[in-house]
Amino acid sequence: MQALCKKLGYTFKNIKLLETALTHPSYGGDHHVPHYQRLEFLGDAVLELAISRYLYFEFPEVDEGKLTRIRAGLVREETLCRAAKRLDLGRFIRLSVGEDRSGGRDKPSILCDVMEAVLAAVYLDGGFDCAVDVIRRALAEDLHPRMLEDHLDAKSRLQEILQRDGDMPQYEFISMEGPPHAPLFRYSVTVNGVALGTGSGTSKQNAQQEAARDALKRIGN
Repeated sequence: MQALCKKLGYTFKNIKLLETALTHPSYGGDHHVPHYQRLEFLGDAVLELAISRYLYFEFPEVDEGKLTRIRAGLVREETLCRAAKRLDLGRFIRLSVGEDRSGGRDKPSILCDVMEAVLAAVYLDGGFDCAVDVIRRALAEDLHPRMLEDHLDAKSRLQEILQRDGDMPQYEFISMEGPPHAPLFRYSVTVNGVALGTGSGTSKQNAQQEAARDALKRIGN
């Protein structure tokens, strides 16, 4: 627990909150102890408010629609999973034997849930400002100004980069899922037949932007 607190940059007054945040439902059921699902629910709201406030002041000239797109890119599973891996949260999670053997410590969905639960634990223990500090530390790479600018119009940014080598990105439809009133589109972006990234969104444009963001991250790496 001390090692994790050091990574978080926060020392808990009530360490039980952190223990609960690290307890998977499978372990909680086996050992009859609280698990992280309620904290995850709260952490999701804490994260969204913290990111909303940060973007509000970071981009004073950007309209609500674009701010919403940037926020969506920051609070999604992929981003939180990366943050969890930077903190090495996987090795601290309490899992049942079966879940552990099935690779639970590396599952993106579990890492995302635990990340949100840990943020809620910090919020309950030390308040909103402490939670914001941990969020900024954990998501530092994703909150870099250049990364945030890419979220504004990732397609234009990707095209600008590829055109330096005389290439043009092509966006290809993969699938559409969900009911007619709430479809989820999935697109890929390719160059010269090579897939660079994939993305999903509630509109074709949003899905293509997500695919471009994914490609930009891969190019950056």
